[in-house]
Amino acid sequence: MRVNARFEGEYERQVEYLTEATGMGVSDVLKASVEYYYQAVRAKQKPQLTSLRAFIGKLDSGRGDIASRYKEVVGEAVAAKHGKPARKK
Repeated sequence: MRVNARFEGEYERQVEYLTEATGMGVSDVLKASVEYYYQAVRAKQKPQLTSLRAFIGKLDSGRGDIASRYKEVVGEAVAAKHGKPARKK
């Protein structure tokens, strides 16, 4: 696809900055910008769990109680990540 676009003012300055900072040409900067924006929009629209579905249940954690205690295990992991004690039932 061929695109003809006019960039003026702040947009022109931003494109010029990106070409100078990266050493890329205008076309490559615009392609990279579209790719970045595309990925950001896709990430917001696509549920994260869908992309992980292929990995769920594929590995052996060595623990036989994960299925029955998943809420507790996830709660502990989140609490550990944020440096808070896990909530008790």
